[in-house]
Amino acid sequence: MAFDLFLHKGAFIWGCSSKPHSQLDSHSGGLTDNLRYQLVHKCTILSVLAQKAAIPVEDEKPLVHSPPDDNALLHIHNKGFHKDINMLPKPLTSIDVSSSASDGSKGLPGAYSEDAALKAYPKCETVPCDEFEAAFKAVELWLVDKAVLPIENSIDGSIHRNYDLLLRHRLHIVGEVQLRVNHCLLGLPGVAKEELKSVVSHPQALAQCEMVLNELGVDKIGAHDTAAAAKTLAINCLRHNGAIASSRAAKIYGLDILAEGIQDDDANVTRFLVLAREPIIPGTDRPYKTSIVFSIEEGPGVLFKALSVFSMRNINLAKIESRPLKQRPLRVVDDSNEGSAKYFDYLFYIDFEASMAEPRAQNALGQLQEIARFLRVLGCYPMDTHV
Repeated sequence: MAFDLFLHKGAFIWGCSSKPHSQLDSHSGGLTDNLRYQLVHKCTILSVLAQKAAIPVEDEKPLVHSPPDDNALLHIHNKGFHKDINMLPKPLTSIDVSSSASDGSKGLPGAYSEDAALKAYPKCETVPCDEFEAAFKAVELWLVDKAVLPIENSIDGSIHRNYDLLLRHRLHIVGEVQLRVNHCLLGLPGVAKEELKSVVSHPQALAQCEMVLNELGVDKIGAHDTAAAAKTLAINCLRHNGAIASSRAAKIYGLDILAEGIQDDDANVTRFLVLAREPIIPGTDRPYKTSIVFSIEEGPGVLFKALSVFSMRNINLAKIESRPLKQRPLRVVDDSNEGSAKYFDYLFYIDFEASMAEPRAQNALGQLQEIARFLRVLGCYPMDTHV
């Protein structure tokens, strides 16, 4: 289960506009001024970051999109956030970005991804998106500059859906954000927490605040996400109901913070990725991280050999994630003595702490490519060392 569900079950896409609309006509398919999110700059694509595959992998074939019709695009308000809920920006939907399928995710103002976007880019304008894949497509269709999506949580682990989408789409990781989760107990103005009889939030948020909720003796009510819980509380105005969400959600929906930091585990950190159409130019002026995905042939010690290319160059591996190769999940190996054996085929996602500007990283990937059936660099980006 994707960890993001306990946060807000969605993603925020953001844009910082600075160019006149006429400069986007050749790229945006004639989009109207209703969507004033434009690309600020484009970075040179380094040949070292070119996407490579020794053998094509079915899962990583890019999707083909037709330009969206102007009448189908949602008008996005450019006036910030308001306590008048009806005036809040509406999430971009699958229809708005020509989405063909939904992953069930929702996004609303006040979600934790918004906090992550504002931490990375304090002056950006955030726009909610109603599903993960819609956020990817919005960047691809030039509706916004970048997307900020959660990828893992220190308690609930990885968001596998976003790992799969990284392979399906041709966006580049250009940054990361580590955000400390601060669950707040929210209530209507003038209500004390002792008056609450029930609390609504996403089930994972409720589970992570179990000790406080049990002490209050309240009923726990599940919701689609934490921001939606805050919005529902504000709309229904039920005095004896509370919600668990972020402090920003309290400000947006005009609610009081009855208690802060109510999560059972204080070490609750979410890592987000920043995605863009073009990669950034890697440097050596600060700590960098590189994310790759690869597959290997089955055989004794093959994975060990693949990982040793980093160890022998003193490159630290920050994360290893394996995902089944969906289009070819099982492989049959004949053995004359034992009959047929079936194996899972995997893709391996790795984050390693080195910049592609360093020869050791270039040499490591050069050697890995000799072993791997498929290799793709997802991005090289500065590490977020501040939580």
